[in-house]
Amino acid sequence: MPKTEVILTHNIVGLGAESDQVKVAAGYARNFLFPQRLAIPLTQANRRHLEALRQRRAEREAHEFNTMTELSKALSKLICVIKVKAGEDGKMFGSVTAGMIADELKHQFDISLDKKKIHLEHPVRTLGEYEVELHLHAEVKGTLKVRVESTTPAATPASEATVAAAPAEAKTEEGKKARTEKRSFAKRDVKGEKASKPEKAEKAEAPEAKKSRAPKAEKTAKTPKSEKKEKAE
Repeated sequence: MPKTEVILTHNIVGLGAESDQVKVAAGYARNFLFPQRLAIPLTQANRRHLEALRQRRAEREAHEFNTMTELSKALSKLICVIKVKAGEDGKMFGSVTAGMIADELKHQFDISLDKKKIHLEHPVRTLGEYEVELHLHAEVKGTLKVRVESTTPAATPASEATVAAAPAEAKTEEGKKARTEKRSFAKRDVKGEKASKPEKAEKAEAPEAKKSRAPKAEKTAKTPKSEKKEKAE
């Protein structure tokens, strides 16, 4: 495949920046670069444009450097929250990727950032807070705090306290019932004792009544004898 040498007029990722002289396939240059005005053929006449292209490149790179430096400072103060589905043990169903972080930055803070500038050594697979490295520019790096949370709300301390308090309340209620039952039984015993005392008193009085009645019987028995004696006399 024949090659041709061109001068780039715009920054093309993977190929070069403006004012760079590169070799590309002749068909690629003829069908894409030249029609899109992304490059010009390398000729003696076009070499005159190199200085202007280099000046424009320097201005663009300076602007990108300043922009990325400010963005790095702003991102270092943010916390990007990502909601995911997870089990009770905190294990996630899936993982957090650089694309998800870029989407949440756009959604939460309206910041457009190429996912290729978000550097993850490996996808995040557990809940928690992480510091993600950002490669914003060749000379600018930064960090972003990412907090991965579960969409299922965890049990709050208040709910746990109420759950723990429920058995305690049940115990106190059982204790109250037991105390009231003991009091009722005690009252019944006191009433039983009061009722039994008169019965004992009646039983104790029974022999005395017999004794008191016995002399009367003797007196009645003596009256006929006395009458006989009086008659005999």
